[in-house]
Amino acid sequence: MSWSINDIPDLNNKTVIITGANSGIGFEASKVLASKGATLIWACRNLSKAKVALKAVKESVANAKVSLMQLDLSQQASVHSFAKEFKVKHKHLDILINNAGILGTDYQTTEDGFELLFATNHLGHFTLTGLLLSHLEKSPSGRIITLSSSAHKTASMNFDNLMFEGGKGYSGFSAYGQSKLANLLFTFELQRRLLANNSKLLALAVHPGMSGTDIFSVMDGKWYYPLIKPIIYTMAQSPKMGALPTLMAVSDATAQSGDYYGPSGFQELRGSPKKVRASSKARDIEAAKTLWEKSEVLTGVSYLNPQ
Repeated sequence: MSWSINDIPDLNNKTVIITGANSGIGFEASKVLASKGATLIWACRNLSKAKVALKAVKESVANAKVSLMQLDLSQQASVHSFAKEFKVKHKHLDILINNAGILGTDYQTTEDGFELLFATNHLGHFTLTGLLLSHLEKSPSGRIITLSSSAHKTASMNFDNLMFEGGKGYSGFSAYGQSKLANLLFTFELQRRLLANNSKLLALAVHPGMSGTDIFSVMDGKWYYPLIKPIIYTMAQSPKMGALPTLMAVSDATAQSGDYYGPSGFQELRGSPKKVRASSKARDIEAAKTLWEKSEVLTGVSYLNPQ
């Protein structure tokens, strides 16, 4: 029998952070979680857009408990500032959903000197998770859920040039794929380290299949976008359906650390959610260790060292 949002229990006692919650998967997941009573903290970069989306949630969900905080995952200083402010305002955290993600077309670097996609999609969430871990540990049923993508299957980690220095070898698709592979390597290494430290926290990963979200808008203006846009949105399922793997990861009573959720249809492009399997590259233990170590050096954030 297919899983549905009716299987989500009451969440009135749960505090949830969702990064990038003002559109797409995060927005659709927020509406459902709010309807189940969860206290939501939206961690968003663009506050003006987020305020409009937040108003829409409150209008569609009676008594929605949703608040907004600024977070730019591409800037390490912003991540530290967000975590500090959150811990002052809130005593504990039950669920962290590392949802935000961007595509890229042109090579860009951040104020920290990192390639933009790797900084936003991986390093920002690596830092955020580490800084909030002590609050998550206070929850009797804490979960860390990180969004990846089917794009990880054709990607590889270039540890000799993670940042595509000077744009060498860069393409938006290769950078995106590497960052999404990093999301899975991070999740599975986090799982191993949590278990080694006797933590009850669950590290889970999800992917939404092909979903018609705003993530593709970055290609607007490129010569090829009018050609591929009809294909993308013909094949894509709705953001509402794309949010189901995230919602299943939030609420699945059978979840075990390291589980990965995605659509059940052809090539996992669309359909009801289920537990799926990541590629062998995403399960590479040595690559995961290397990524973790490099992430610690790049961010200056160290946590959950092996026992």
